[in-house]
Amino acid sequence: MKKHLLAIAVTALAAGSAFAQANDTLAKIKSSGAVTLGVRESSGLGYTLGNGKYVGFHTEMGERVLADIQKQLGLSKLEIKYQPVTSQNRIPLVTNGTVDIECGSTTNNLARQKEVAFAVTTYVEEVRIATKANSGITGIKDLNGKTLVTTTGTTSVQTLRKNKRADGLTFKEVMGKDHADSFLMLETGRADAFIMDGSILAANISKSKAPADYKIVGETLSVEPIACMLRKDDPAFKKAVDDSIKRQIADGSLAKLYDKWFLQPIPPANVKVGLPLSDATKEAWAHPNDKPMESYEVK
Repeated sequence: MKKHLLAIAVTALAAGSAFAQANDTLAKIKSSGAVTLGVRESSGLGYTLGNGKYVGFHTEMGERVLADIQKQLGLSKLEIKYQPVTSQNRIPLVTNGTVDIECGSTTNNLARQKEVAFAVTTYVEEVRIATKANSGITGIKDLNGKTLVTTTGTTSVQTLRKNKRADGLTFKEVMGKDHADSFLMLETGRADAFIMDGSILAANISKSKAPADYKIVGETLSVEPIACMLRKDDPAFKKAVDDSIKRQIADGSLAKLYDKWFLQPIPPANVKVGLPLSDATKEAWAHPNDKPMESYEVK
């Protein structure tokens, strides 16, 4: 009987510990000596080189955040497990505990804040239109009757539909399974324009077979703050992540990282993305905050 009660007590203690760690990511990291970083495979802020190698501005920034957390926890070693995520599964993988921190290309908005938390904004994105240079498309008005592609799980075409300049336009919408697939549809003529975050468009163009064949055109459709995504109700972990990002901003290392990934030649093609730091991102760094996109206005 005593053994039975002891077994129940041990089970309850283990369950209680697991429950506590579900909302205590720092404790989970310290006890396991490991952390899972959610990464993207074909985003402008993070992508894969294959063979389990993930790179890019947000990926490397996330690694630096985790290095700071390793120091904070006094760990001699911290194993970073890389978990590729998509636009469809990124939120579930954070909420169910599979991913501890996702540094991909996720927009901080009010709807998502009901499910997850966000670190301070590290990039302010502008949703734009990419098309072939000879398409004749120069802005929203030229999209009437065209086929537009965007990526499953993103909101770019919905954003276009809400734009007052799109009133009265009709167009066909097709979906790519990821950003690379969406760009392939533009590349092969199955779509006339790719509606997506400017950094993603620029990165896919720079990595294409003929970058000069494409251009980013027209109006800014929306302004969206991009941030690392965390589980809700874990203020200690959010503070640790925010403190690291603020440190990277203050010491200039985040600006150097941006220069590395957007203004210098990058792998695999050794081509520059060529996307200068925007005024909106500079402003977000000057006044670190976790405001949702609803706080931003398209000018």
